[in-house]
Amino acid sequence: MLQTKSFIVFCGLLALTSALLEALPLPLGQGLPLGQGLPLGQGLPLGQGLPLGQGLSLGQGLTPALPSVPLDLPAHLTSALTNGLLSGDLLGILQNLPLLDMLKAKGDNSGSLLGGLLSKVTSMVPLLNNLIEVKVTDPQLLELGLVQSPDGHRLYVTIPLGLVLNVKTPVVGSLVRLDVKLNLTAELLAVRNKDGNLHLVLGDCTHSLGSLKTSLLDGIAPLPIQSLVDSLTAVLDNVLPELVQSKVCPLINEILSRLDFTMAHTIIELLIHGVEFVSKV
Repeated sequence: MLQTKSFIVFCGLLALTSALLEALPLPLGQGLPLGQGLPLGQGLPLGQGLPLGQGLSLGQGLTPALPSVPLDLPAHLTSALTNGLLSGDLLGILQNLPLLDMLKAKGDNSGSLLGGLLSKVTSMVPLLNNLIEVKVTDPQLLELGLVQSPDGHRLYVTIPLGLVLNVKTPVVGSLVRLDVKLNLTAELLAVRNKDGNLHLVLGDCTHSLGSLKTSLLDGIAPLPIQSLVDSLTAVLDNVLPELVQSKVCPLINEILSRLDFTMAHTIIELLIHGVEFVSKV
């Protein structure tokens, strides 16, 4: 009878010891058996790493991995912008720029710099008083360029445009043709809206000084015509870039709002982290 009671007491002590051992944490550095989950409420043992690809819990203090860069992302972005500009009728918009109305309106304001330039033109070439057309022909969108800011948080898209300006008068018809090249630069950046959501948006959209290049087509012009070209070029330098910007920049903004979600999200993540994904030339 005494032996039976002793055995019962021994079993009780053994069960209590097992329970206490199970309540202790795993030894330092010891991992869980492969494929075994953690019981509810039990944290990872001290020193045990997270499984590959698993996110970090808040306050754990480890640096999250930077987003990966998809192959040919810059090429996909410039292709999307190019297709968006063309499908948005960029060439038609350029072909219908109201250059004649704009020049005449500026010329009426004789007190302005532009008015002074136009007055100089008309004094040298009286035929310009009867100008009937300054028409854009053969508009072209050339190959877009893409660079990233030194800190990696912004993109700059170069939009090169080519135009031919045909200048006509009622007396001699087509008087002169000018070849015009103009580069616009659109800034792309990630911003957070009032709801806290991040979007890829258009920042500054402008032209750099000296980016407008104008040259005479069809060989060398006689001196009076060359004087006209020089003076008309001076006027165009002041008014054409702003006019083109007012037409092209809204198109870029629309394209960004319709950009493929996966592409836009990837670009936003890379810009936020300052990851370089546009190769330096």
